[in-house]
Parts: sequence; structure tokens; C-alpha cells
Amino acid sequence: MSTLKPDLNSLDHIQGDETATISIVEFGDYQCPYCGNAHPILKEIEEAFGSQIKFAFRNFPLVNAHEFAFPAAIAAEAAGLQNKFWEMHDALYENQYRLKADLFNELAETIGLDLEQFEQDSTSEAIKKKIEDDFESGVRSGVNGTPSFYVNGNKFDGGATDLYQMLKESTE
Repeated sequence: MSTLKPDLNSLDHIQGDETATISIVEFGDYQCPYCGNAHPILKEIEEAFGSQIKFAFRNFPLVNAHEFAFPAAIAAEAAGLQNKFWEMHDALYENQYRLKADLFNELAETIGLDLEQFEQDSTSEAIKKKIEDDFESGVRSGVNGTPSFYVNGNKFDGGATDLYQMLKESTE
């Protein structure tokens, strides 16, 4: 069985209860239609399980298939520098159907970012390295498509709906 490499750490974007007994890591691509379909289900999981779970997202942009995957990841990471990663993450998935280059500044403005800072951060080598490190983590962890989920460090073979079902059964 494939395991998460490296484990969750301070470089990850994590939401939920730090002391949660269940950790879920998604390797995702903001332009991937399957990730887009999984997004509302993951929101339901977060709502249903509350403090029992913590959720992390690692970038796995499939650049050969999705021309806006890497720029979208940059936008999310740049928003993260203003403590708005999750707001941008959600906005990107909710607006996936209109993903293109001029969408990122519009979303940045919508979620209340300092636009000058956002544009400056979007050219940062550190952000590009973070995305590349996330991708490399996915390769080392056995990711072969998006979305890929890891539950408590172990690869979960199934989609978001299967994940929801498994969590319901394991917490009953």
C-alpha cells in the first residue's frame, strides 16, 4: 500500500481540528474535472465530520493536460501568503468552468486580497518550488491521477463518494 511521503507538516495547508483522529490529504489539480466534482463532496465530509477530521491539500497540477492547473496552483499559494489559501482554493473549484488567466485577479479581489501583493507573490520562485515539492511528494507517495486521497497517511483507493461512505461506516 502506498503511503504519504512526507507526512503532514508545517508546509501543508491544513484546515480542521489539529487534534482530529482522521487526516485526509488530497492531491489535486484545479483544472481537473474529477477534482472539481469531488470538491462539493469534500465540503460535505468536512461539514458532516467536523472536529473528527483535518483536511490538507497538496498541489498536483497535470500540466500536460491542463494549461491553467499550474497558474491556478500559483494563485492559491499566493493567496495563502495572505492567509486566504482556502478561500482561493474554494473559489477556484467553484469557478472551474471559467478557468483562464484573467480569472485569478478577479478571484483575488473577490476574496479580499491585496492585489498588488498578490501579483508580486504570484511571480515568487518560493511558490513555484512549493508546488513542485507538492508534486514530487505525490510522485513519491504513488499518486497516479487526480484527485488522490490519503487517509491517516495511507492511499485510499476510491473517489470522494467512496471516501465519504468509508468515513460514515468507520465512525458509526
